[in-house]
Amino acid sequence: MSIRRICKYGEKVLEKSARKVDFEKIKKDLPGILKDMFDTLDAVGGVGLAASQIGLDLRFAVVKIKKENEEDLRLVLINPELAEKSGAMYGEEGCLSFPGLFAKVKRFSRVKARALNEKGLPIEINAEGLFAKAIQHEIDHLDGVLFVDRLPFMTRMKLKPVLMRLKRQWKKMDESKLKNNSNQ
Repeated sequence: MSIRRICKYGEKVLEKSARKVDFEKIKKDLPGILKDMFDTLDAVGGVGLAASQIGLDLRFAVVKIKKENEEDLRLVLINPELAEKSGAMYGEEGCLSFPGLFAKVKRFSRVKARALNEKGLPIEINAEGLFAKAIQHEIDHLDGVLFVDRLPFMTRMKLKPVLMRLKRQWKKMDESKLKNNSNQ
């Protein structure tokens, strides 16, 4: 198990659009990177993680949705795009790159996404609710858009001093130093 350090607000890699993945060039390294990403998600209790959040300029993300009385849904999205979107939902959202910060964000309530899976095969996902929110959030990361960028202008202005203060604290955080505790 290898937990990766998650890039935090203020790091340039989070503000840029990720480079499209050439599956043939990355397929040899992909299983190890994906395992690390899912291990990191498990260690911090997250729902999704984009490659850019662990410092990689590559257009892919992982999503893990906990399902009651069922096995968790684990999804790999390589070069994802939103094909359809409809409805609206407005709710609390957080981000592993903004530890402990939550804000109400407006998202589409239903989306259809197209991507490649971990085997390089094309997939199409229809998602609603939290699943739809997670997919949109991760695709935003791959486009260099942060969840705070989706907040109304005045809210962003009020949040700016708080973010500057938190940015100094977050800079010291390193999830890769977390102890492996398989009993969690």
